[in-house]
Amino acid sequence: MEKLSYRSLIDGDIPPWVMRFVKQTGKAINTYSMIRSDETVLLSASGGKDSLALALALSIRRAWLPITYQLKAMMINWIEHPIPDEYRTLLTTYFTDLGYEFLIVDEHQYPASFKGEFNCYLCSRNRRRILFDYAAANDIKLIAMGHHLDDLVETSLMNLCFRANFSTMQPVQPFFDGKLSIIRPMIEVHEQVTSRLAQAYDLPVVKPVCPYDQTNIRSRLKPIIKELSQLDKLTREHIYHAHQFPGRV
Repeated sequence: MEKLSYRSLIDGDIPPWVMRFVKQTGKAINTYSMIRSDETVLLSASGGKDSLALALALSIRRAWLPITYQLKAMMINWIEHPIPDEYRTLLTTYFTDLGYEFLIVDEHQYPASFKGEFNCYLCSRNRRRILFDYAAANDIKLIAMGHHLDDLVETSLMNLCFRANFSTMQPVQPFFDGKLSIIRPMIEVHEQVTSRLAQAYDLPVVKPVCPYDQTNIRSRLKPIIKELSQLDKLTREHIYHAHQFPGRV
């Protein structure tokens, strides 16, 4: 099936299901006071469907508001597993069309400090370090990540089953005594929504190479969560509500 152009969404031709997605993202932003007027938001752009969907929602939503905020996006291109050159152009066009200042930085996925070790935690920490350093150098206090409801549920079960505590990723997660915060505007959005967006529209999705993509615990939990959701379709929402995040009513 031929995909629609994402530019039609920018032009205002937004079908009801995409409108629900954008409004659901805006609801989380308002509930947790994620973004205020005149702030700069740095989007962590992996090139995957989730970060591209979030980029779209933040851009469309901004056009409706009486306030404004600045949008920047940064993609970390791992030197060991670089994205194809054609996607540099596609991603730059996409983010520019959405009103972002876009940057691709080339970094080592396995820095010398890892001493030959590598796992999901070290990769995530390395990515976060790069984002934090850029934010600090450019006086940016908000970093937006494309985590969604399924990510929250998977993290909750990982921590509960393997670390004996019921914790998870936060909608707003402050660092350095509040000088910088990670925000997750899609925290109430199902992954199937971002998958549908990528399938319906010509988002320039590029999946970075991950040596643990199909074998890590998170990927192995997905079918378990799907099975639980067949017992109760609100399984994901129940786990989300059980965390009782401050600010939610």
